Amino acid sequence: MLDSLFQGLFDSDTLSVIPITDFLLCIGISLLAGLIMAFGYMYRTRYTKSFVVTLALLPAAVCIVIMMVNGNVGAGVAVAGAFGLVRFRSAPGTAKEIGALFLAMGAGLIAGMGYLGFALLFTVIMCAVFILYNRLDFGSKRNAAKYKTLHITIPEDLDYSGVFDDIFETFTTTCELERVKSTNMGSMFHLTYQISLRDPQREKEMIDQLRCRNGNLEITVSKQETAVSEL
Repeated sequence: MLDSLFQGLFDSDTLSVIPITDFLLCIGISLLAGLIMAFGYMYRTRYTKSFVVTLALLPAAVCIVIMMVNGNVGAGVAVAGAFGLVRFRSAPGTAKEIGALFLAMGAGLIAGMGYLGFALLFTVIMCAVFILYNRLDFGSKRNAAKYKTLHITIPEDLDYSGVFDDIFETFTTTCELERVKSTNMGSMFHLTYQISLRDPQREKEMIDQLRCRNGNLEITVSKQETAVSEL
């Protein structure tokens, strides 16, 4: 009985045309898998309506395409290339969004091959693990308050090379000058540092000393930034 639940609909060698009932069943299971994926993604995650709707529909779309090219290797490669183009022509997303899209495509692929039981089992397992990781805050950076991005504006006549080294040596364990940008018609420089504070409680004291050194110009301290292109 259990084996029959995970038997493929299209395993028969004599099958040449997909029956309409099997077609609708595959679409229904794919839509159900998409809904499970969407609800799993929404748990304790910031999301947009357009993304969760796409996540809910993507397994069904992949399922239809795979059913239509079933047995044709060349067409399958072309479809994979088409999905690759969609990725490169779209705005880059977060690693979590891209991972969710790949999981949805995987569920649709399994359903399109006719293994509906495996498609649902895959969806339930991956969503359960996804929710568990979110619940445990898996991968969250320990002591995140210590890691900061520091933006400092200095006048053009102040040499930024090593000008703040003594202050950083006192208040930080690591400090890296990431970017230098001229601003205000070249009359000022905007410096961006990635720093790790020795003691987050002394952040204001560090800022006060930096203000004395840069002529009381603008200073911004924020959570450590990650480049958009990085995963």
